[in-house]
Amino acid sequence: GWGILWSRRVSENVQIVAKFHIECICYKRSALLIFQFIFCREYLENITAVGPRTVGSPENEILTVNYLLKQIKAIEIESSDAHKISVDIQRPTGSFSIDFLGGFTSYYANITNVVVKLEPRSGAKHAVLSNCHFDSVPNTPGASDDAVSCSVMLEILNTLSKSSDPLQHAVIFLFNGAEENILQASHGFITQHRWAKSIRAFINLEAAGVGGKELVFQTGPENPWLVQAYVFAAKHPFASVVAQEVFQSGIIPADTDFRIYRDFGNIPGIDLAFIENGYIYHTKYDTPDRILTDSIQRAGDNILGMLKYLATSDKLAKSFDYRHGNVVFFDVFGLFVLAYPARVGTIMNYIITAVTVLYLGKKILQPRNRAINYMKELSVAFGFTLLSWFSTFVTVLIVAVFISLIGRSLSWYNHFYVSIFLYGTAAAAKLILAHTLAKKFYYKNTNEQYLGEIFFDVSLLVWSIALVLITQLGLCSAFVCAMWVAFPLLTKLLIYREFKQKGATIRFVMIYMLGMFIPYLYIMYLTWTIFEMFIPIMGRSGTEIPPDVVLAAFILSSTVILSSYFLNFIYLAKSTKKTLITLTTVFGVTLILVCSGVFFPYSSDSANPKPKRVFLQHVSRRFYGLNGNLVKSDSGIWINGLDYAGISHITPHIPELNDTIRTNCEDKAPLCGFPWILPVHFLLRKNWYLPAAEISPTNPVHFKLLAKEQMPWDSMKLTFEVSGPSHMSLYIRPHERSTLSSWSLGDGTPVASIGGDYFVFYAHGLQAVAWRFWIELKAAEKHSDGMVSLAIAAHYFFGEDQKSPQLYALMERFPNWTFPSGWVCTYDLFVF
Repeated sequence: GWGILWSRRVSENVQIVAKFHIECICYKRSALLIFQFIFCREYLENITAVGPRTVGSPENEILTVNYLLKQIKAIEIESSDAHKISVDIQRPTGSFSIDFLGGFTSYYANITNVVVKLEPRSGAKHAVLSNCHFDSVPNTPGASDDAVSCSVMLEILNTLSKSSDPLQHAVIFLFNGAEENILQASHGFITQHRWAKSIRAFINLEAAGVGGKELVFQTGPENPWLVQAYVFAAKHPFASVVAQEVFQSGIIPADTDFRIYRDFGNIPGIDLAFIENGYIYHTKYDTPDRILTDSIQRAGDNILGMLKYLATSDKLAKSFDYRHGNVVFFDVFGLFVLAYPARVGTIMNYIITAVTVLYLGKKILQPRNRAINYMKELSVAFGFTLLSWFSTFVTVLIVAVFISLIGRSLSWYNHFYVSIFLYGTAAAAKLILAHTLAKKFYYKNTNEQYLGEIFFDVSLLVWSIALVLITQLGLCSAFVCAMWVAFPLLTKLLIYREFKQKGATIRFVMIYMLGMFIPYLYIMYLTWTIFEMFIPIMGRSGTEIPPDVVLAAFILSSTVILSSYFLNFIYLAKSTKKTLITLTTVFGVTLILVCSGVFFPYSSDSANPKPKRVFLQHVSRRFYGLNGNLVKSDSGIWINGLDYAGISHITPHIPELNDTIRTNCEDKAPLCGFPWILPVHFLLRKNWYLPAAEISPTNPVHFKLLAKEQMPWDSMKLTFEVSGPSHMSLYIRPHERSTLSSWSLGDGTPVASIGGDYFVFYAHGLQAVAWRFWIELKAAEKHSDGMVSLAIAAHYFFGEDQKSPQLYALMERFPNWTFPSGWVCTYDLFVF
C-alpha cells in the first residue's frame, strides 16, 4: 500500500511519527483533522503523571496548572493570525447551596480555574463554553475523570487556533480545578468571571466510566437548537433522551457542572460522559492505558465538530430566540440521531393512540353478541396478563430478597451473565407458566388463533395506555412506547390475511418476526446501554439499597417489555413443556451455584478489574461541653464499605474487622458524630470503628468563636473563624426549640440535609485566609444545654498528614480485589 509519513513537533521536542495505510485519495486538511487526536495521549499521560490531583494539593494547584499553561503558550505561539488567544488564571471564593444528596451548602476559597478564550482577531461579543476539570478524587489518577477531556480540549484548541478560517464567535475553554469538590470551580467561573456573561451555550465533558463512547445524557433546558447542532455536527453520535430523564430523576447519585451552568448561569448546554467500564471509575485503576485511542478519537471528532458548528452559527448569538420547547432525541444504533420537537412527538403519540383505538374499535363495532364476547375475552385476557406480571414480579423479588438475606448479593457484579441466568430465566419461566396454566384450564376449548389475536390486542392496549400516561406526564421518553405500539400494529395489519389463513403459520411467524425486528433490536440496544450505566453503580450505591432487588426489578421489567408481544405465541404453540423445563433447570442450577458462593463478586484481574470500594479514615474525635471542657474523646479507623455487602467479604482476610466493631450513633451529635466528607449518611448506615492510636496532624484545625451578638426578634448571631487543611466539613444541629434562621453562606437561607442537620462542605486552594462565617439562631427561651452544636471535621487528603502508620499498615492487609482509599481526619464538636 501507499504510505504517508507525518511528523509533528510536540512538547519536549519529541518527534511523534505515525505511518498509516491509505486506500483512497484524501485531502491533507481532512487527514490532519482526523489524525491529530492521537496526540491527546501525550497530554493525558503528562497530566496523570503528577499523581492524584486533589484540590489544594501542589499537584493540582501548581504542577497541573503549570503544565496546562505551558501547553497553551505553545499553542498560542503556533496559532494562526486569524485568531486571538487570551489566557486568565482565576482563583475565586464563593458559596452556594445545592439540593444534591438531600441538600447541603458549599464554600470555596482561592480555588483555581485556567480559562482560555479563542476569538477572531477583531473580537467577539458572544461565546460558546467548553468545560472539563483537571482535579481528581483522592488516591486516584483520574485519567477518564476528567484528564482525558482536558487533553481533548487542548488538542481542539490547537486545531482551531491553527485554522486560517476565522470564527464568528469566541470559544472559551475552561479547565476547572475543583469539580470533584461538588462543582465549586464551575460556580466560581459562571458567577464571577468577566467572560461568563458572553456565554450563550456550553458543552460539558464528564465521565461515569473509563473510555468507550461518550453519551449525551443531558441537554437544555429546552433550547432544541442545541440538539439539532449535535445531530448535524457529531460524527459518532450516541445520545438518548431516556438517559437524560433517568439522570435528572435523581435515581443516579451523581451530578455534573451542567447543573451549575443551568441553574446559576441560566445557560443551555449539552452534557457528555464516558460510561463504559464504570467498575474502575474513581479508583486507582483509572489510568491512561485503559482509555483506547478510539475513544479519544471519537470524542475529539464529536466535540470539535460541535464547537466549530456553534462558533460559526448565527443561532448562538440569538440563542434566547430559540430557547422554547423540549426535544425528543435518540441515536439509532450509533449510526445517526433522530430528533424532533417534543410537541411533534406529542402529536405523533396521540395519532398512534388514535389509530390503535380505531383498530380495537373496529372489533367492538361488530354484531352485538360478537362485540360483547370480544370485550369480555379482552378484559379477561387483560386481567390474566396483569396477574401474570404481578405473580412474576413477586416471585422474582422473593428470589432477590432471599439472595440478599443469605449474604450472596452482587454475585453477578463480576459475572453479568449470572443475573440473566438467575433473574431473567425466573421471570421468563414464571410468565410462560402463568399463561400456560391459563391456556390449559381456562382456555382449553378456545381457538388458538383467536387467543393469539386476543393477547396481541392486550399487549397493544397496555402499551397504548402507557403511551398516553407517559405523554401526559410530559416525558420525552414516551417515544419508546410509541415505537412499541406503532411497529407491532403496522406488522399486524400487514399480516392480517396470513394470520387468518390456515396452514400459513410459518409464513405468519416469519413476517411477524421481521416486522418486530427493529423495535426489538432498539429496545435491546437501549436496555444494554442502561445496564452498562447501572450495574457498576451498584458497587458504590451504599449499604442500604439491596442491589439484587434493584437489578432483579430491572431485568424483570426488561423481560416483561421484550415478551409482551410474544405472549400470544404461548397460545399458538402446541406445548411449552420443553421451554419451561429448560428455563427452570438453568434457574435452579444458577440458584444453587449462587447460594454456594461459586460466583465471587469482585475481581483483581489486571486486564478487567472489578474492585470492592472501601473508605478508611483514621480519626481522632473530641467532644466539648457548653463550658468548653472536654467531655470525651477517642481515636479509631472508621471504615465504610460502599456497597451492600459491607465488609463481610473482607472479614476472613482481616478478622478484627467484624460486626463487633459496628459503630454506634452519637444521638446528640450532628450526623451521628462521625466525619462525613459528604452528606451520604443515609446511604451508608452500616459502618465500623476499629480502635486506633490518637493522631496529631501537623496542620490542625483552629476553631474560634469571634463574636456573640444579640439581635432583634430574640435572635443570637454567632461569628466563627476556622483554619485548617484544604478540605473540611461543618455540621450544625440547632437544639430543641432553637432554629437556624440565617447565615452568611449560600444565599443566606440555611439548607438542611436529610435528617435535619445542616452540612457545609468547605475547600480551599493555596494561600487561603482563615474562613469566617456567622450563623443566626432563634430560641423561645434559654436552655441549660445551649442553643446549637457545631462540629468541624478536617480531612487530610495529601501530604505528610494523609496516612498514619497504623492506617497504612491496615490498608496493606486488604486483599488485592479491593480498592481501599484512606486518609487521616479529625472531628471536634462544640456546644454554644
